[in-house]
Amino acid sequence: MDASASHSESTQTPMDDALPTHDDVQLVQRLAAARDSIVSQLHKRIVGQDAVIEQLLVALFARGHGLLVGVPGLAKTSLVTSLAQALSLTSNRIQFTPDLMPSDITGTDVLEQDSETGERSFRFVPGPVFTNVLLADEINRTPPKTQAALLQAMEEQRVTAGGVTHAIQPPYLVFATQNPIEQEGTYPLPEAQLDRFMLQIEVSYPSEDDELEIVRRTTAPLEADLDPVLTRDEILELQELVRRVPVAPHVIERAVHIVRASRPDGDSAPEMVRSYVAFGAGPRASQALILGAKARAVLEGRYAAEVEDVVALTLPIMRHRLVMNFRGEAEGIAPGRVVEAIVDELGR
Repeated sequence: MDASASHSESTQTPMDDALPTHDDVQLVQRLAAARDSIVSQLHKRIVGQDAVIEQLLVALFARGHGLLVGVPGLAKTSLVTSLAQALSLTSNRIQFTPDLMPSDITGTDVLEQDSETGERSFRFVPGPVFTNVLLADEINRTPPKTQAALLQAMEEQRVTAGGVTHAIQPPYLVFATQNPIEQEGTYPLPEAQLDRFMLQIEVSYPSEDDELEIVRRTTAPLEADLDPVLTRDEILELQELVRRVPVAPHVIERAVHIVRASRPDGDSAPEMVRSYVAFGAGPRASQALILGAKARAVLEGRYAAEVEDVVALTLPIMRHRLVMNFRGEAEGIAPGRVVEAIVDELGR
């Protein structure tokens, strides 16, 4: 049943006091044009993967983080570093390994001696986490203690070392990658940490035509240069714009209904959820659906989030937040299949 069907016509549009200002209208147009330019720049190096690029941009402007899942060789690293270049942002890459220590990520205090006075003091040397775009490559190959070192940075945009807190300058975006194969010797991310990622972005194999183009480009002599599209200050301004985008009550209700339907003990849970899910998504998923819908709307040049935006982002926002029960695991039921059943049950 369509959850919005019973609402009056007055709930179908944003509140009057949320009407956009002239400046906001111009910013929406600016971001929509910038989106086209960013995609054009990325396509100088990346062939296809339009859905992945859209989700990366949604995460950026909604101030979220992304977990990229795909087999090796699908240009996950190249995509993230190219995005940073197209946005005039600094970027770092960390290759996660079993012997990686938390201080290797966050930084550490080093003891220094003044050559003139002989006085000794500690100085904090920032780790690679201090950047705008961080690529955490194969995050599940490092122990939980090191994985957890990213949590404070992702959630609070700051790092505490030696009792002193150091702020990370915005914008700050973490993209972690996971290889769905070769799971021996890995440390699966706990549900609490998975929940910190706004989106799980599935990077799939290219089509035959795209793969032919990839081979042509990557075996050519030179790699294309990218032209910056936005400045750091413009990105911060556009992130603030996304927060101001109005959302009608029926859109928020749809997002909440979708999330609540993922909980097997809830009244609205479909039969597939009751049969295969142990734990559903929490309120952070509802927040992510609305923020993501706002970002998607503005990226398309619209100053209002709609139900279609929520539905379009439900799969990448929800699939990593479901914990399957024993029956679901035994029968090989993928969380994404359950999410799709929820959307079909509630109506698109």
